[in-house]
Amino acid sequence: MAGVSKKRVTLADVARLAGLSSAAASMILTGRPDTRLSAEAHRRVHEAAAQLGYRPNLAAQALRTDKTRTIAFISDYVATTRYANGLIRGALAAAQEAGHVLLLLETGGEPDREVQAIEAALDRQVDGIIFAAMRAREVFVPTLPSATRVVMLNGTSSRFPLSVLPDEYAGGRSAVELLVSAGHRDHIALVGHNQIAEQGLFRSDTVARRIAGIHSAMADHGLSFAAAESCWEWEPHHGFELTLKILAQRPDVTALLCLNDRLAFGAYQALAEAGRSVPDIAIIAFDNDEIAGYLRPGLTTVALPHEEMGSAAVKLLLSSDSAGEHLVPMPIVSRASI
Repeated sequence: MAGVSKKRVTLADVARLAGLSSAAASMILTGRPDTRLSAEAHRRVHEAAAQLGYRPNLAAQALRTDKTRTIAFISDYVATTRYANGLIRGALAAAQEAGHVLLLLETGGEPDREVQAIEAALDRQVDGIIFAAMRAREVFVPTLPSATRVVMLNGTSSRFPLSVLPDEYAGGRSAVELLVSAGHRDHIALVGHNQIAEQGLFRSDTVARRIAGIHSAMADHGLSFAAAESCWEWEPHHGFELTLKILAQRPDVTALLCLNDRLAFGAYQALAEAGRSVPDIAIIAFDNDEIAGYLRPGLTTVALPHEEMGSAAVKLLLSSDSAGEHLVPMPIVSRASI
């Protein structure tokens, strides 16, 4: 009859069809490992649930267990940019695997919207909150109830020490190691950072680790950069200008280590304008932005493992860990620029 809603299938309906008590059916459907019920009982309950189209009453479960099986994912620009949405894909997959729902809330990095997002999450009694940043940085998080479990994703907070970050230090080292293994030693230029020019200036902790890893590997091989040019914003036009400056000063340069892919994009254009080519001058960069695969020849880059980080954040939130950094390896994506 039109307009009459279908009656929700209850646990009692499943138990009745399976020929078992509601308590027994509940233990089986919630995955209790110690039910001491037969394999046949498990089969009958699962078949009955599938036949009837049973869905657990999450609201009732929440009252019993104090868990809503919902995770809030609060980000600045992650959902609206193509660069970091792998964080969401990884988190969604891990949440689904764990039987949780991900509540996505985007703030645009605005403090008022961050407060509103937190209030919306707490009103829905989420089991925990993941704060995600598009670019690794220190994140200010407003006051939260002490019982709220929080994981920082691609960011850090002095008040919430549980975090998932890319292993930038190891990534910086691996970039240098790849150049050295390809025969580049005394003619490498660094594009985007100069230690002397930036002495005393603050960059994010994660960027500082990337740079520290680079210099550590250079020192281990007894090497120094033939040139190192600094810019505060790592954008293509700066990569273009700095590469031309390096070529004018040191035409013997054989490799460019760019601190991100956008700088490398500008370096490609500068090399073409100067009548030089890749990989006659090798280039390696960081992040594996979408543009890296479209450059010709393709850009070798140390990738930000966004999907793996998103997955790790959900697993960490649902674990019993109480503090500490969880570093995710940054893989090298080898293309034709070296």
